Amino acid sequence: MASVPTKVHVHLYYGVDPSRYRKDDNVGCLYGYHYAESESVAVSYSQDHPEGRAMRSIRRGLKALFGCDLIHTFRNRAALLESDVVWTHTEREYLSAALLLMLMLKRGPKPLLLAQSVWLLDVWKSLSGFKRAIYKKLLNRADLLTTLTTDNAALVKQFWNREATVVLYGISTDDFPMQPVSQWRPHEPLRVAAIGNDRDRDWQTFMEAFENDARFSARLATQRKVSRPSAADNVVVAPVSGIEEQRKLYEWADVIVVPLHPNHHASGITVVLEGVMAGKVVVATDIGGLTDYFSHDAVSYVPVHDPRSLRETVAALGADPEGTTERIRRAQQELTSKELTTRGYARQHVTLTHQMLRDAAMRESVTPMARA
Repeated sequence: MASVPTKVHVHLYYGVDPSRYRKDDNVGCLYGYHYAESESVAVSYSQDHPEGRAMRSIRRGLKALFGCDLIHTFRNRAALLESDVVWTHTEREYLSAALLLMLMLKRGPKPLLLAQSVWLLDVWKSLSGFKRAIYKKLLNRADLLTTLTTDNAALVKQFWNREATVVLYGISTDDFPMQPVSQWRPHEPLRVAAIGNDRDRDWQTFMEAFENDARFSARLATQRKVSRPSAADNVVVAPVSGIEEQRKLYEWADVIVVPLHPNHHASGITVVLEGVMAGKVVVATDIGGLTDYFSHDAVSYVPVHDPRSLRETVAALGADPEGTTERIRRAQQELTSKELTTRGYARQHVTLTHQMLRDAAMRESVTPMARA
């Protein structure tokens, strides 16, 4: 007799419904959760419900006020409550999912909740006492806490007195297949590229590092406003749109730079992974737990807010093609050995889910004995 598959519901934020997001590209789930699907695991996803301008404004307003999307979660309550385990991608999803699970009356066992924290721990101290108290109450409903870095896991212990499991993030090998490097040969001037819209990107340091230095030709791709102290003609600031334009940017570059403000949640890890997959050498700010993913022998790390160090580190890479080639190869080897792909990311979730179910079954078996 075939066993009944575990029902996993992936609660994602509004806008990345797998049935709508990049539907023509057939990418599945943006973060690769579809790779968890098997005979033993059945996966469903939150759906984006159509809404008019007024309702969209109300939903977003409540999301900004409470830090989670209450309306989006309530719309998906049926699928969420019918599951065995709920996976959430960020706190914006698990806070509202936890509230729903606490408020909704349901006979029989309720779904287990895997709650992944990304940004919340970075802003925890700045929250009001009232909001921290509410969030802690909701966190008590989570059966397993996960983070993307050991930095954030340490803050979970410090702020919430809970243990957190580190899950290493990964990218799609369909969007960015591995480009093996035989010999890295830089252009002259050295081509430097940076990309991203994350609030923790340090564009000021990037600009100060490369503007008006004839050794470099730089491109900065972001939708955020970038302050430029001068009109240097060796730096182009312009956003890119879509996967194809991103690939062209990586193809153009010799060096990928990920400049960051202090954070704990691996800001910029997607660009680091994409750069490594594209066969480019990566320079990143030594912050946010990025060393959980790549060693100092694979990615060149520089101090926070240090344009001189950034500039001279990039220049040194350009002056040593053989050493830089070996650095790129090591990065690609580390990516492969740690399986920093969407498949690997999904596989970690499946492993954790099986453990959650075993732990829950053990608790159930102990409770009746305690009552006897």
